[in-house]
Amino acid sequence: MDIQELDKTYEYLLTCAVDKKENLGIAYEEAKRNSSNIFDVLLNKKFFKEEEITKIKADFLKIPYISLKDRVIDNTVFAAIPDKAIVFYKILPFEFDGTLLKVGMVNPNDLEALDALKFISIRHGINTQTYLISQGSFDTIVKQHKNLGDELKDALENVGDRIEDAQSKDDESSQLENDRITEEAPISKVVDIIVSHAVEGKASDIHIESTEKDLRVRYRLDGVLHDSLVLPKKLAPAVVSRIKILSNLKIDETRKPQDGRFRFNLSEKGHITKSVDLRISTFPTVNGEKVVMRILDTTSEIGNLESLGLRPKALEILNENIEKPFGIILITGPTGSGKSTTLYALLKILNREGVNIVTLEDPVEYYLAGVNQSQVKPEIGYDFASGLRSILRQDPDIIMVGEIRDKETASLAMHAALTGHLVLSTLHTNNSVGVIPRLVDMGIEPFLIGSALNVCVAQRLVRRICPYCKEEIEISAETTAEVEAEIRKIPLDQRLDIDLDKGFKFYRGKGCKECKNSGSNGRVGIYEMLNMTPDMEKIIHASITDSEIEKEARRQGMITMKQDGIVKALQGLTTIEEILRVTEE
Repeated sequence: MDIQELDKTYEYLLTCAVDKKENLGIAYEEAKRNSSNIFDVLLNKKFFKEEEITKIKADFLKIPYISLKDRVIDNTVFAAIPDKAIVFYKILPFEFDGTLLKVGMVNPNDLEALDALKFISIRHGINTQTYLISQGSFDTIVKQHKNLGDELKDALENVGDRIEDAQSKDDESSQLENDRITEEAPISKVVDIIVSHAVEGKASDIHIESTEKDLRVRYRLDGVLHDSLVLPKKLAPAVVSRIKILSNLKIDETRKPQDGRFRFNLSEKGHITKSVDLRISTFPTVNGEKVVMRILDTTSEIGNLESLGLRPKALEILNENIEKPFGIILITGPTGSGKSTTLYALLKILNREGVNIVTLEDPVEYYLAGVNQSQVKPEIGYDFASGLRSILRQDPDIIMVGEIRDKETASLAMHAALTGHLVLSTLHTNNSVGVIPRLVDMGIEPFLIGSALNVCVAQRLVRRICPYCKEEIEISAETTAEVEAEIRKIPLDQRLDIDLDKGFKFYRGKGCKECKNSGSNGRVGIYEMLNMTPDMEKIIHASITDSEIEKEARRQGMITMKQDGIVKALQGLTTIEEILRVTEE
């Protein structure tokens, strides 16, 4: 960079970062002394975040900027430029509509790279549009395609033509050929790669979806679905069939949903390093069958109640209730809200010498030494209701029923709780107050509910802020007023160190390498607890209305999930946007 260009760049930078004049001055002197690029100096000295300085550079050069760290690029787009050219010239195709190819460049002044793009444009008869990207964006996408893309490319070699041949035959011949392809190594390896990358990336679910044009694979990370890769549509039947074979499902049944499960082993150099259970669900759609795989790591460590996000008052209530010799504890919330994890944390506390714990689950998600765990099998008539009858003949002290789904199971659980057993289970309701009307709808008499129920725990999971890139943010006056109104409803003894007079501080994750630029790292629970008291029993016997139950719960000092979430946002554990999103859905 010559001195004239350096001075011009330095003057522009001063207008963009007035608060960093001292850093800019240091970088200017070093760039001048070494005849180097001031943008590179600023980045090397870490005076700016990489994406921040790349955006400023793009504005200075008057070319569009884009971050590709969160993008998943279709393999067909990535193939528009040869791999060697991508690495050598540091040019990255990321979007193509048939006539215009959008390309990210790390160095837009590289004349050789520009010539290479011009050659590609003329050769294929297409237009190209360049964007400035950071080295980090470039490395992330190249690594993504090198790891996942190359493995899949090797696995799929020659299999595509065989699938097309199979699909061109008559139905019976096509099915036989498709079965043979499915059983062979290439498709088996494709499925192994999809699952292993999900497990290594700590995903909770894998979605394999046939669209009109291709086969899309998405992973759920921290409760949010992310596009992972796109495969040719012709692979869909073979991939789905392979998963069905592993799950002992009917390969020729494509019109009805099916459920199954199988165990998957991750290995390295021929040695098994980890085993996970996968719960499989297939579902027919207009574009073909969709498969969802829930990843259940039965060997993972079960956290304690504090690590799940329960605050002191909630912990006190739960600890009091699990020490009772009988009664029922219900955990409520939608699918994926962490109910099972809370149940296992409670069982971990209760699992001690001198008690007989029996569980009935669908499926068994964690293994607990010393606990008698049983998995229901509805297809042979072994469901929650029939299993619960059998458990009561096993001399149990503590019973865990995975879910109360019907009147018979609810009735058996209530009677078990009234006859000297501590029962733990889950129920699907929106909040803790909704548990009582839900049980009444199932046909349980109000006097039984008041006598048997110990506590209802409603919960949701929210994303934790990444601790490595956490930063303070400002919120709108409207949100501030909403937050203040909710805090005023929280009893003083549960506000911790929140001082309304000092104002609020909220945070977010800016995005970094540690959290893969997502700004979040893991999840934490938000809770509300409805504790059964003599006064609450009287209300249940008198009238079953949400408003009366909620009024009494508030009088007792119950805080809602929204209020619990706001306190956690003020503590810097999660964002206020996340709390409002989850509690207002």
